Amino acid sequence: MSDTKNDSRLLVCAALNQFKTEKNLAGDDVKPESIPLETPPNPEMGDIGMPMFMFAKTFRMAPPVIAQSVAKIINENKNLAGIDSSAIGEFIAVGPYVNLKLDKASAAKTILERIVNEGDNYGSFNEKGEKPLAGRKVMIEYSSPNTNKPLHLGHMRNDALGESVSRILKKAGAEVFKVNIINNRGVHICKSMLAYKLFHEPKNETPESLGMKGDHFVGQCYVEFDKYSKEHPEAVKEAEEMLVKWEQGDKEVRELWQKMNDWTLNGVQQTYDRTGVSFDKLYFESDTYLKGKDEILKGLEKGIFFKAEDGSVRIDVTEAVGKGKDGEDHEKVLLRKDGTSVYITQDIGTAISRHNDWAFNQMVYVVASEQIYHFKVLFYILKKLGFDWTDKLFHLSYGLVNLPNGRMKSREGTVVDADDLIDSLHNDALAAIKEKGREYDVGDADDVSEKVALAALHYYLLQVSPVKDMIFNPAESLSFNGNTGPYLQYMGARMASILRKAEEGGIDVSAFAKYAVCEAAKCLSAPEEWELMKLLSNFPAVVAKAADSLDPSIMTGYIYEVSKMFSKFYQQCPILAAESEELKKARLLLTKCTLTVVKNSLPLVLVNYLDRM
Repeated sequence: MSDTKNDSRLLVCAALNQFKTEKNLAGDDVKPESIPLETPPNPEMGDIGMPMFMFAKTFRMAPPVIAQSVAKIINENKNLAGIDSSAIGEFIAVGPYVNLKLDKASAAKTILERIVNEGDNYGSFNEKGEKPLAGRKVMIEYSSPNTNKPLHLGHMRNDALGESVSRILKKAGAEVFKVNIINNRGVHICKSMLAYKLFHEPKNETPESLGMKGDHFVGQCYVEFDKYSKEHPEAVKEAEEMLVKWEQGDKEVRELWQKMNDWTLNGVQQTYDRTGVSFDKLYFESDTYLKGKDEILKGLEKGIFFKAEDGSVRIDVTEAVGKGKDGEDHEKVLLRKDGTSVYITQDIGTAISRHNDWAFNQMVYVVASEQIYHFKVLFYILKKLGFDWTDKLFHLSYGLVNLPNGRMKSREGTVVDADDLIDSLHNDALAAIKEKGREYDVGDADDVSEKVALAALHYYLLQVSPVKDMIFNPAESLSFNGNTGPYLQYMGARMASILRKAEEGGIDVSAFAKYAVCEAAKCLSAPEEWELMKLLSNFPAVVAKAADSLDPSIMTGYIYEVSKMFSKFYQQCPILAAESEELKKARLLLTKCTLTVVKNSLPLVLVNYLDRM
């Protein structure tokens, strides 16, 4: 059907240009890519719709009149643009649209044949047989944990977005380099260190001796400091003094800092391994926090920045962020009056270093929406410094995520710890499997429960558009009905079960798949079969759209629609009990093709495929 979409565009384009010539109208010829493809709201109106609104000005006539003329030209010229329109289907004018009613047998053959032939690669190539993002080198930064606490629910949304977007970009043909900036310095780190010295070092307590993950142990120290500092406010100053010693390279402070950083990072890595999140390179704030100063001084010499009356180096960023509420221009400090760097100075240096490490032509920062101002300023400054790749910098901003009972606060110990949340989902999934008496049918019940738990978590976090705040509801996420990860896993397992039963009945589905496409296409005429095939044909376009938009919710919505449509097909069109052997094989082939799309799409949203549930 993808070739059919391209051919329909070419035909309508050729008809528009012929009509333009007949009317002796001036202006450039219409290009095929200028014609959008839509899906008509009612299948009876056609399968592909092409609006004529955008040509009203050029043709100086109403869109419905243009649509009627274009449809007439196509139907009267059977070999327009070298394409036999009758082999594709019937072109009709429906109001301001030129709609195409496809020849179902021909279109079905094209759809099924392409899925069978491309297999695991289906979804990566567009209608021209090209990977839409081939040649694009994308660096993507996400997670950015602090080494004074474990990963929490907010990190899970960040990690899910970063990992999912990375996989979608790769599927669309981009070369992706995943990076993580570890926030391992600062006064908050020193607070955990001070609490350790006060409450645990005297007793020789370590994560190992207490049987705790290292990141949980250090996070406990951070909470202990917050409680302690409320009764001993001088503790905050002690933490600040410890940071000064760290920056001065104090041996004892540095050794403790390294030990506690290692505890945290080892624990965080275990969570990454558990959730399927990985990186190509780790950057550490302790290595990058001084970067950028030289670039700022060079910019000062060139007149890009200026020295304020107090001696600090600044830039006017009003052009990027607008005037303040008081109507005043916005200035951003880049170097303090004593010459020391600020946070954005570090980010400037890090961005430049990264491009030197791996010459990207697009950089995506997955960071919460609270940092929108920061990234507007960062991108503006880098552009002012003359780096041509700054036009491709993008802040993938995402909203807050909380549980139904309210907002989380790390220092008060009210965060939703990632490991605890996954453990809870795991236990609930295992209980549901046992309650249904399925623990022996699914194979390794514990492994399946873990995969169901992660599917529940990741899918729920990704199904909402990134920019929106959201509430994570654990009970809803684990439902095996509705728009959830476990439901998608269940539908995939159902498809696998149908194919297994066919194999057990003597039908070699794998063997006949490549040779039965033509016959199958002739048999599949039910509305549910046709709608399912049309959905399957959209997969490459959905991958391209999700990659271009950097939005996994486009992908989650698509997989859910495919699963719902398969369920409808399954209910209305008997597969193993079909009235003829030919129809049975045709529906098995459609099931196999649907499973191919499901198996190719689930990893893109961090959901593990299960062949038994």
